Amino acid sequence: MNRKTLVLPAVVGLLAPVLVACGGADGGSGGSDAIVVGTTDQFIATADAPAPLDPAYAYDTGSWSVLRQTVQTLMHAPRGGGAPVPEAAQSCSFTDKVSESYRCKLRSGLKFADGSAITAEDVKFSIQRVLDINPDSGTASLLANIDTIEANGDEVVFHLTTPDATFPYKLSTPVAAIVSKKHYDGKKLREGLEVDGSGPYTMKTEAKGGQIAKVIFTKNPSYQGDIKLRNDRVELRSFADADTMGKALESGDIDIMTRAMSPEQIRDLSENPKEGIELTEMPGLEIRYLAFNTNDPSVKNKAVRQAMAAVVDRGQIAGQVYGATAEPLYSLIPTTIAAHTNSFYNKYGEPSRPKAADILRDADITTPVKLKLHYTTDHYGAGTAKEFEALKNQLNATKLFDVTVEGTEWAKFVPAQKRGDYAVYGLGWFPDFPDPDNYIAPFLDKGNFLNTPYVSTVARQLIPQSRRAADRTAASDAFTQIQEIVATDVPFLPLWQGKQYVAARIGVSGVERVLNSSSDLQLWELGSGTE
Repeated sequence: MNRKTLVLPAVVGLLAPVLVACGGADGGSGGSDAIVVGTTDQFIATADAPAPLDPAYAYDTGSWSVLRQTVQTLMHAPRGGGAPVPEAAQSCSFTDKVSESYRCKLRSGLKFADGSAITAEDVKFSIQRVLDINPDSGTASLLANIDTIEANGDEVVFHLTTPDATFPYKLSTPVAAIVSKKHYDGKKLREGLEVDGSGPYTMKTEAKGGQIAKVIFTKNPSYQGDIKLRNDRVELRSFADADTMGKALESGDIDIMTRAMSPEQIRDLSENPKEGIELTEMPGLEIRYLAFNTNDPSVKNKAVRQAMAAVVDRGQIAGQVYGATAEPLYSLIPTTIAAHTNSFYNKYGEPSRPKAADILRDADITTPVKLKLHYTTDHYGAGTAKEFEALKNQLNATKLFDVTVEGTEWAKFVPAQKRGDYAVYGLGWFPDFPDPDNYIAPFLDKGNFLNTPYVSTVARQLIPQSRRAADRTAASDAFTQIQEIVATDVPFLPLWQGKQYVAARIGVSGVERVLNSSSDLQLWELGSGTE
């Protein structure tokens, strides 16, 4: 999400809107009949990312929130959560006992929004193009264990290279969206900001200079699936920052504000409720962490990374910067996901300068260790700068480190990170699906989205082993071992996990379901009045 890390905030107010049609059906202009949703996610086509809304490329929460409204996948998460259920498919199941062959039968009458029929060949084409294009965003890694795809009539069969009980979850992500050969090339990405699919909505955008200011979603009359729409039109409006979005909610310009509200806004709405506005808290699976370029001389010796793990005070960061919206995290797998262990706490305990000093001394590391921590200034909100200032102060207070911090806008931050320009950098992760595998494989498996040089041979053996377990609790031992490896080698340093919040004006229903566990929008859940 990296996935999920997405969004490129900009000054939306300076944009002169231009209407671009996407999807083939008539859309509205965001009139009074539309439910208006605010977000600080930004959608922009750049030289480095010219196709931000192509399902084969998009791998961030903001883009996935658009795609989930406009494209269909064979499977999807059911209302209320749980294991994936058929969506564009009528039925799906493994055809063997070892989870290596997965068959789906399509619903009858499936059509793209332009009226053309959807066939099993379209499904095969859509999945295969992700694998063939294999963009640097890392999306193809979700489907990398597909060996061959068969399309026969209304059935499609996926033959996997290794058993994978998580495969139905992967087919429920926008990476596995069904797209048409009329609009998408099988060998290259579709540049720009248009989306064509068969999802519950069609869309139009108001954009200029490759950046979206507003997306208008209109009920797709050709949609066939099990999602029930509770509205006919929703407008998604981008804001430059949380404060501007909050003012729009208070003035009535928008009905709901979603990600990313600031900690200050959440605290204020909790302690000083505003007339006509309700704050809703929902479970969240977001994590934040530091990542290391283990080839960089400054952190190549794992003793440096271990010493940082021994002194970082997660509780102080979570409490002072984020308050009740975050809690300390001692593993890549959050506490709300099965198989979590407090691996970092078990190894390092409470923050300890003497322990860190011993680690560095035993490794003959000269102190203070000079480091620069990098963060993105415009992706996760104003709290990020405060967080990294706190990290710097904690490390420098030990006299074992000489740390500086540097913030960079997201559009430059991501390419630099992938090139390996940063020794230490901070990111967030929203899971593609709620399984421990998705907090491990995207970071440690071959072709991981961070392009990290760190390799654990043992972890890469354990990952496919864990996928053999249809009963996911049976994979706990493998994930426990992997979490211990991460705590020992520290290629990543988990910091905190967060909750998610939505603020809405009285009279909007379905607010408690508008975000799924991965923080992707489900705009079809919104309605006017009580249900």
